[in-house]
Amino acid sequence: MKVFVTGATGFVGTAVVKELLAAGHQVTGLARSEEAAKKLIALGAAAHRGDLTDTESLKTGAANADGVIHLGFIHDFTRFREMCGIDEKAIETIGEVLAGTARPFVITSGVGLVVKDCIILEQDRINNEGHPRIATEKAVNSITAKGVRASVVRLPIVHGEGDNYGFIAILTGIAKEKGKSAMINGGANVWPAVHRLDAARLYRLALEKNAAGGTRYHAVAEQGIPFKTIATVIGEKLGLPVVSLNPDEAAAHFTWFTHFAGFNCLASSEATKDALDWTPIQSTLPEDLMGNVYFPLNK
Repeated sequence: MKVFVTGATGFVGTAVVKELLAAGHQVTGLARSEEAAKKLIALGAAAHRGDLTDTESLKTGAANADGVIHLGFIHDFTRFREMCGIDEKAIETIGEVLAGTARPFVITSGVGLVVKDCIILEQDRINNEGHPRIATEKAVNSITAKGVRASVVRLPIVHGEGDNYGFIAILTGIAKEKGKSAMINGGANVWPAVHRLDAARLYRLALEKNAAGGTRYHAVAEQGIPFKTIATVIGEKLGLPVVSLNPDEAAAHFTWFTHFAGFNCLASSEATKDALDWTPIQSTLPEDLMGNVYFPLNK
């Protein structure tokens, strides 16, 4: 299958490209720079120049493919709502090309868009109207109504080798800057997680399954890890005190990351495992934290 991948040079995207190539697929990745293009070519993929705001490049990439995986997202949290709007437009643009065909379109979302007091399931639909990223799943609903064979991979916290900009890297950076590793109100809130290689395999399986109707999959290996566990290991590894902060103190400590630090989400992937015969086999987030992934011995 000829697969067009956005976000192909990112933390998860690179793993997805390698997974697809290893399974015998041909991959073309969206590249917004010459550096990105060279990285894709080195991986064994082709490069298609453009970016998420370039609708013509998205249309051309999708038109020349047998299937599309959309992983790209502009991580500018200072203009988060605007970036979510760009994501919505990109999905709609690719959807226009794929409408009425049998070609699969796998789209990236997050488990945190569903708010529940109990465990979040794949069949649960978006209900967090105040969250800007809700635009992503609304776009999926829109294009599936027009005949696009779209499915959604909802990601939790993704970890693993090469994670330089994800949530764990951000937490570690804040701890170093502030001289302490913090949690909010005892850190009882939980984060679901998955290793990026397990997530990559799920994307491939979702593409090959080619489910219709906006089927949701959860790339969840660990249903919910207490934030206290994460903060404690970071503190121990950095030799810093581990503290619990009240909400006002947390806002000063975490600044723009406060919402994510207080994120509380318990998520299941049982339906995903059954539908795709997907079983996570990589290291867990606590194992990566306790090992050398985030805290190399030579640093």
